Formats: sequence, C-alpha cells, structure tokens
Amino acid sequence: MSSNYSATLAGPAPWGFRLQGGKDFNMPLTISRLTDGGKAAKGGIAVGDLVLSIDGIATEGMNHLEAQNKIKNCTGNLSLTLQK
Repeated sequence: MSSNYSATLAGPAPWGFRLQGGKDFNMPLTISRLTDGGKAAKGGIAVGDLVLSIDGIATEGMNHLEAQNKIKNCTGNLSLTLQK
C-alpha cells in the first residue's frame, strides 16, 4: 500500500539523492540512488519513492531538468512530498 509523507532536509546541498524520470521520460520522478549516511537517507527517504512535490510545487508536469533545477535552487531547507 502506498502512503504519502513529507521530508524536510536541512540545507545547504548536497542532499544525498539522485532523481530519475520526469515528464520528458514518461516516468514519474523517483529517487534512484541515496548516498550512505547522507541527508536524504537520514531523513527516511528510500530508493523508489515517488517525488510528488518540491518545495510545495507539484512535480507532475516537470521534466527532469526542471526538477533538478528546482532542487538546486533551494538555498535553505529542501521540502519534499513523497510517496512510498
């Protein structure tokens, strides 16, 4: 069963995860890799989790580069809504 959850990672980058997918790949944005001991892993994020929003902006229509840039532009905390 899938469940949504929020994770807020304390800035600055690196955040400790890699993305895959996006509108341009006809795949939802998902976490593809975590850095051992990184901020994302410590925040309870897991490989395969869907990224539903980045700082309150829905990712449904984002392509891969837009999502990357949205994350890179976070200078303070990074707030994500994800789905297990």
